[in-house]
Amino acid sequence: MRVLITGSNGLLGQKLIKLLWDRKDVEFLATSGGENRVFQYKFNYRSLDITDEKAVSNIVNGFQPDVVINTAAMTNVDACEEDRVNCWKINVDAVQYLLNACEKIGAKLIHLSTDFVFDGEDGPYSEEDQPHPLSYYGESKFASEQLLINSKYTNWAIARTIIVYGTGENMSRSNIVLWAKGALEEGKELTIVDDQFRSPTWADDLAMGCWLIAEKDASGIFHLSGKDFMSILELVRRVAVFYNLDASKVTPIKSDTLNQAAKRPPVTGFVLDKAIRELEYSPLSFEEGLAQLKEELTKREHSI
Repeated sequence: MRVLITGSNGLLGQKLIKLLWDRKDVEFLATSGGENRVFQYKFNYRSLDITDEKAVSNIVNGFQPDVVINTAAMTNVDACEEDRVNCWKINVDAVQYLLNACEKIGAKLIHLSTDFVFDGEDGPYSEEDQPHPLSYYGESKFASEQLLINSKYTNWAIARTIIVYGTGENMSRSNIVLWAKGALEEGKELTIVDDQFRSPTWADDLAMGCWLIAEKDASGIFHLSGKDFMSILELVRRVAVFYNLDASKVTPIKSDTLNQAAKRPPVTGFVLDKAIRELEYSPLSFEEGLAQLKEELTKREHSI
């Protein structure tokens, strides 16, 4: 199978590389904006600006993938609210370019989306629930889903996910688990929202979920997240407990006191029954994910 990965410098992109790089039955091409930042593995890499329609077409036509996994996105929710033009170019227009290119050669497009397509009034959500985004980021991701859903081309899948955590090389963005761990190790006082509920996702599980969609040639929408449901406050406190850090440094706060540019859905989380049934998706518990993270961080420290 020939697989094209977009956004390969990001956390999920790196986990897909890790999953596929030594498989004899897979040839993959990793693409991302700018230079390759992943040096742990040897693999084929091309720089790609996914907002350049011609560049997207040339890469897809040149490589002739069976599957394209689109992990590239603008995911900073507040930045999307404030820079709507770039948000739309990256999260919507680029998806249309990828869809067009895939249609020309008959490739499957697996597109990553988010729990932020929902308003959070009635979570956890199944794939059949109706999206109603609260933020411009959510709107852009919902619009990108609609491109696929309303297309005459049917060889696609949407993988929605929630709060992805893990560790990678030279990451341009952190994630809440690494941030909370680092801040608590420094003895900082943290104020964390107690009125937002999520299902955090171990990045390796999400990569495996995407690969299962490709391997089983599954189509449609799939919810891929962790199986544990918790408030953001509980998430941070569980990080503290797991790493033997001081959980008393973590104080609850309400979302409406934060004055953030974008609204967040209060309660998301996913019903995973479809992914478990159709893909044999089997995510780790949150503490199992934290244990894997601890192992990876320890290995990294010893290899430096």
